[in-house]
Amino acid sequence: MEKIMYMMMIEKSKTYNKVTKKVIVEHVENIRRLDDEGKLEICGVFKGYPGMAGMYILKTESLQEAEEICQREPLVVGGYATFKLVTLQIADRENNYLL
Repeated sequence: MEKIMYMMMIEKSKTYNKVTKKVIVEHVENIRRLDDEGKLEICGVFKGYPGMAGMYILKTESLQEAEEICQREPLVVGGYATFKLVTLQIADRENNYLL
């Protein structure tokens, strides 16, 4: 059975350096909510990659649900970041790493 997750790549906009403490708090609250709902596999900040803020790997039922989550991300809503959403086919021991 094919295993799919969705990766949200968060890219800094030109106004990223003007992000407010309020938006950062909302961003972290959003991460916590996604984690509590079981929709977040992992997230993190990119170090040493100019223009990239970070990423989420989402466990959702559909691409549409992942897109909706991305659209609600406070950094995106506030115009501080944009995103790219990609489909990630999971390769693991269970599926013999897609061999």
